[in-house]
Amino acid sequence: MKKLLVVGLVVASLFSCKSENKTDKIISKKDSEIASKVNDLISQMTLDEKIAELTQDAPANERLGIPLMKYGEALHGLWLVLDYYGNTTVYPQAVACASTWEPELIKKMASQTALEARALGVTHCYSPNLDVYAGDARYGRVEESYGEDPYLVSRMGVAFIEGLQGTGDEQFDENHVIATAKHFVGYPENRRGINGGFSDMSERRLREVYLPSFEAAVKEAQVGSVMPGHQDFNGVPCHMNTWLLKDILRDELGFDGFIVSDNNDVGRLETMHFIPETRTKAAILGLKAGVDMDLVIGKHVKLATYHSNILKDTVTQDASLMPYIDKATSRILTAKYKLGLFDTEPKEIDEATVNAGREEHREFALEVAEKSIIMLKNDNSLLPINLSKIKSLAVIGPNAHEEKPKKGTYKLLGGYSGLPPYYVSVLDGLKKKVGDNVKINYAKGCDIDSFSKEGFPAAISAAKKSDAVVLVVGSSHITCGEGGDRSDLDLYGVQNELVKAIHKTGKPVIVVLINGRPLSINYIAENIPSVLETWYGGMRTGDAVANVIFGDVNPAGKLTMSFPRSVGQVPVTYLERPDFIGSGKGKYRFNDKSPLFPFGYGLSYTTFKYGEPKLANASISKDGSTTVSVEVTNTGERAGDEIVQMYVRDDYASVGRYLKLLKGFKRITLQPGETKTVTFKLGFDELNILNVEMNKVVEPGSFTISIGKSSKDTDLQKVSLSVK
Repeated sequence: MKKLLVVGLVVASLFSCKSENKTDKIISKKDSEIASKVNDLISQMTLDEKIAELTQDAPANERLGIPLMKYGEALHGLWLVLDYYGNTTVYPQAVACASTWEPELIKKMASQTALEARALGVTHCYSPNLDVYAGDARYGRVEESYGEDPYLVSRMGVAFIEGLQGTGDEQFDENHVIATAKHFVGYPENRRGINGGFSDMSERRLREVYLPSFEAAVKEAQVGSVMPGHQDFNGVPCHMNTWLLKDILRDELGFDGFIVSDNNDVGRLETMHFIPETRTKAAILGLKAGVDMDLVIGKHVKLATYHSNILKDTVTQDASLMPYIDKATSRILTAKYKLGLFDTEPKEIDEATVNAGREEHREFALEVAEKSIIMLKNDNSLLPINLSKIKSLAVIGPNAHEEKPKKGTYKLLGGYSGLPPYYVSVLDGLKKKVGDNVKINYAKGCDIDSFSKEGFPAAISAAKKSDAVVLVVGSSHITCGEGGDRSDLDLYGVQNELVKAIHKTGKPVIVVLINGRPLSINYIAENIPSVLETWYGGMRTGDAVANVIFGDVNPAGKLTMSFPRSVGQVPVTYLERPDFIGSGKGKYRFNDKSPLFPFGYGLSYTTFKYGEPKLANASISKDGSTTVSVEVTNTGERAGDEIVQMYVRDDYASVGRYLKLLKGFKRITLQPGETKTVTFKLGFDELNILNVEMNKVVEPGSFTISIGKSSKDTDLQKVSLSVK
């Protein structure tokens, strides 16, 4: 018999973990009162009652008055996992939300989602996804990420958590719920682009790329719950990894909420990772590592681990296990007290409560969608279309329209979507926009997942008899999302052939991409004059696209993920270290190494000019700070938004570094001819590196500060800062 239970306890020896950031929390009077109530309650609970608390949606305990804490998903609007309840607002998918580069939008979206959750009795949500996309778009869950940069993911994640949970006196009040930061940690870092594949990385990569978003979630946003990843991390599954869950998450970062497993993952220690030989041993490994709640969607007893059938006899016979049960129970009860669930009676759900304020939410979903759209190309200013100068418009493509599904939800909303009361497709939006002034000629052309060209003749005919073509292609939940991993990144099926066929008609073509991952769209990039990246734009997708195409909205979104030229280029990301570019050894033979479209890229209907960055102080001490400012002028004839980005590089340091790191960004609105000054802080947070000992330090020397419209070097203005 193997002695497996010790595995989860020795993980700390894998790395020499630094805990310099550990701080002693000051316990408030309210928290102290809650702790006293929890201790009193636990003293009255039987072992069966304690174990019962350790599952999601644990039934209310009528004997002791312990309430239900109902869960849901909230990635981009509320989704009740086993119940496609209608009328919830579906906002743009996470990748689209991040493309706005406006955290306050995400905070407001999350606060609206919290209101809808409370109306349906939900108080614990499994969002946001704080995984930093690793540059491998084969991985289907790319769409759930805020991007490839740890700073950007951190800013969006903190905004989302603060919106969902509330801050200050409003935290966890009757209008807010508990957020869950997932998937802890390094989940997208796998060798084959496969969901749940093992993660194998250095401590440096963990701390530089994947940990910052969770650190911000804990220290800044005070996230109430964390979910580990499915995968094993350097050989030790996350759900039994005491180094990750205790040494780093709790002791170093100071997390004091509860940890909920990903679906079935405590049990999968036995059935997927094959480490413990029994379900009971799996449960004990999870408990000892600090996993407090066992998520088993559907509550199938045969999949449960934190269940009396599994744990009771073992815990009864081994008193040393009881403290783990008590600790997990206390964390869950503490969350219920913080949410005020002990103080209120469960409300009956009525339509008036559920629908209150929804129209405002749906209008806001449109605003987010509009601000998320990225214009990748616009040769000869084909866009915006002048409505008075066309009489007919072809709308073509598998993603141009979708009818309301008989069950489930729309395929063009992305993963983890609720069921909205309606979905405005691109066809719907354009029809609404043009009214009777322009004839719309619609043809599907092909299906998203089919290799049939039966629909090509009708699509070509629609194009030929129209003044211009809006061609809507990309992906859907059929070809992307969780479990939607792919071995290539081209448009699936015959979509690329459809694009070629429509292009050959000679008509002006606007390609609208509705998709969840960066795609290798080389033919489109080379041949189609205008291209819009809309990702999954939520329930108001079509309205947002129509407003951009006809110029009511000036597109200003920027990419948060680099686009590869081919699958052979992945991982592709702006987070690069120096290579042998000068000697040719850092390039692909016969191919361009640069991305098709870089991180931070996006065009506008107007133009912007950047002045030279100016430092308030050109020289500071290593514990000092300064600011850098830049003037940005709208040099075009339209009002527009620009997203100003600041990147930092320590020029010479004691360890290797990325060529540049995003450390600041600001979305601004400028009228024609208007100039605004944008100022960024430069201090410890922006200038530090991880030294050899894995400590954050600012080292004396020169720093290159780059400011501009994308991560591409030619788009950046630079200034040098001296640190002494």
